[in-house]
Amino acid sequence: MAEERTELAAGTITTRWAELAVALLFVIGGAVVVMDSYRIGVEWGEDGPKAGYFPHFIGYILCIAGLVVAVQTFMRWRALAGHVFVTWEQLKPVLTVLLPTIVYVVLIATIGIYVASAIYITGFMMWQGKFRVLPALAAGIGVPVAIFLLFEVWFLIPLPKGPLEHLLGY
Repeated sequence: MAEERTELAAGTITTRWAELAVALLFVIGGAVVVMDSYRIGVEWGEDGPKAGYFPHFIGYILCIAGLVVAVQTFMRWRALAGHVFVTWEQLKPVLTVLLPTIVYVVLIATIGIYVASAIYITGFMMWQGKFRVLPALAAGIGVPVAIFLLFEVWFLIPLPKGPLEHLLGY
C-alpha cells in the first residue's frame, strides 16, 4: 500500500498527525481501563480474579501500544512529512455518519435505546437513504420493537430505557 506524498494543500490531515492522534486515543483509553480496573479490584480474590484483574492488564497493553506508535511516529517524523492521510473533502462523508452516531449514543443515555433507535433509524433512512416517510417510519419503529421483544421479553436481558419505557411499566 503506497502512501500518497504530495504538496500539502489546505484542508489535509497528514499521516503523522493521524498516527499521533490514534496513539493518544489508545493511551487515554488504556488509562481509563486501568483506572477503572483499580476501582473494581485488580487483585486475586479467594474465589479467583476480581472483575478488574484481566482488564487491568489489557489497559496497560493499550497504553504501551499507544506509546510505541507515538515513538515510532516521532522517529519517522521527517519521512512522514507530506504524506496525506485524508483531505477534508474525503473526511466529510465519514463525518456525516460519525456525528449522527455520536448524537445517537448521547440519546441512548438520555431517552433510552429504543426511542433513540427509532429516531436514528428513521432519520438516517430519510436523510442518507432518501427513503420516504412511511418506509422509514416502518423500519424506524419496527426494528426497536423487534429488539425490545427479543431482549426484554424473550431473553429477559434489560437494555437502557428512558422515560417512555418507564411510563409503560418497563
